[in-house]
Amino acid sequence: MFFYIGTHETSTLSPPEQLMNRKSAISAVVLIVILGSYFMIFRHRTKEVSILLVNGLVYTANDNTPTAQAIAIHEGKIAGVGSNEEIKSNFKSTRVIDLNGRAVYPGFVDAHGHMEGLGAFAANLNLIDTRSVEEIQGIVAQRIASLKPGAWIRGRGWDQNKWKEKSFPTSAMLDAVAKDVPVYLRRIDGHVAWVNGKALALANITKATPDPEGGKIVRDKSGNPTGVFIDNASDLVEAVIPQPSEEERTEAFQKAVEMCVKVGLTEVHDMGVDLPGIDIYKKLIAQKRFPFRVYVAIGGIGETWTEYLKRGPELDGNDGRLTVRALKLYADGALGSRGAALIEPYSDDPLNRGLTLTSSDQLKSAAMQALEKGFQVCTHAIGDRGNNITLNVYEDALKSNTSKARDARFRIEHAQVLEASDIPRFHSLGIIPSMQPTHCTSDMYWAEDRVGPKRVKGAYAWRSLLDQGSIIPAGSDFPVESPNPLAGFYAAITRQDKAGWPDGGWYADQRMTREEALKAFTIWAAYASFEESIRGTIEEGKLADFTILSADIMKIDPKKILDTHVEMTIIGGEVIYTSSTFSHVMKDPSLIARQ
Repeated sequence: MFFYIGTHETSTLSPPEQLMNRKSAISAVVLIVILGSYFMIFRHRTKEVSILLVNGLVYTANDNTPTAQAIAIHEGKIAGVGSNEEIKSNFKSTRVIDLNGRAVYPGFVDAHGHMEGLGAFAANLNLIDTRSVEEIQGIVAQRIASLKPGAWIRGRGWDQNKWKEKSFPTSAMLDAVAKDVPVYLRRIDGHVAWVNGKALALANITKATPDPEGGKIVRDKSGNPTGVFIDNASDLVEAVIPQPSEEERTEAFQKAVEMCVKVGLTEVHDMGVDLPGIDIYKKLIAQKRFPFRVYVAIGGIGETWTEYLKRGPELDGNDGRLTVRALKLYADGALGSRGAALIEPYSDDPLNRGLTLTSSDQLKSAAMQALEKGFQVCTHAIGDRGNNITLNVYEDALKSNTSKARDARFRIEHAQVLEASDIPRFHSLGIIPSMQPTHCTSDMYWAEDRVGPKRVKGAYAWRSLLDQGSIIPAGSDFPVESPNPLAGFYAAITRQDKAGWPDGGWYADQRMTREEALKAFTIWAAYASFEESIRGTIEEGKLADFTILSADIMKIDPKKILDTHVEMTIIGGEVIYTSSTFSHVMKDPSLIARQ
């Protein structure tokens, strides 16, 4: 090969010098070509990674590249995302799982749940879907036979709205089957307790017992307690219930994780945890018995909050398994028990406007403390008055510390009934409405009775909030609702119950699109916990958390979504759960594709 190196000017060099100069130039060009070849070879050399997922239908929740086919995982993070050809040409692994067309999503997140409550729920009486007092009496009577001496009968899930007679029950109804054993049964929403006479006696609650601030003791015409306690009043009975041991609490947390991963959850925002609960999380993580992620909101103003005001937030110090960065507060009660604080009285209870559980001054003081120390505030607010109070408190707190307010991401949990003028304030103030889609489809049978035809238009107003520029991280509020995120996804896009009622959806103009519903359980939930840079979408460099389903919920008939099941839950690149239909792939090496 001949290279001509030179110019048109006459050279002053001798022929030997010119020849040497040309040889040097040729050598330099050859060296460049060789180095370039080595660079290209190095550039295209495949990288060894932990695992490859191929032949999938990958929904990234990333608007720039919404779909893909394959994912490379290395050391707990996403090493690459692309087509089968791209991933196979750039990465290699001894473990390559052929997904055979299964749908892959960023790991689902429940932005509002109660882990210990979910786990403990399994050990107590399950009263969900009970249809009468008589049915509950039978369940309670059955439990007595297996009860240990001194133990209480505890349960949760009753809802008088599902009974023929929709009024609150009484202690006498429980006394009929459990006179000598204390009984404590929480309503489905967790805001009402129903107890028997034995429990009243142990708590020393009589006609003379006053209603506590933020609570109500339901009484008969003579002023005697009927056995029903609303919101803070239930603390009067809980104070005498034996507390669970650390072993029992640990078992509850572990049971909750087991239940969550089976439905495809990879992280939960645990709303209301105390110091011993946080310590249990840490012990499980240290013992490598916690293959999950939790974002903790401290349960209210008290000992744990005081301690963390000294410590400050705990951010990602446990391999991404545990973050303590939020404070959970309560503005009001629940709609089903008429404890949610309304601006005008309840349409079906004209003398009642609900309950405020924490004063505005207390809410503001806590919000300002949190802002100064770098904690997020997550306030439970359901009624339009509760939400208005919380928005006002947040606005005042944020204005008082503008430097810390820029990325505070304060949240309102539930935001169920909103005054029309308050809807745009969420976006303008940077307040996140953290909502639970299945609350809408559980409450739609009676919600309009509570608030009337005008106010109901601001109830579960997802579209109104989204159109104003807000995002909506989604959760379930389990154990109030099922932890299954597919139930929430279905409710978000249909506003119908499992039977498809009502036709077209309840106030269907407030539905989410499928893309919005997916983001609500992934990237929007990640944003709500300051984690959008490390999770929430399937992108290179983010945590390798995935939920793999048996069907494509972005395309199938909505009615089939509730029949879809989780095939695999992957957290940090580790397969934490596989279904019975897919587990053979994990156990039989011959069914795992290899390169």
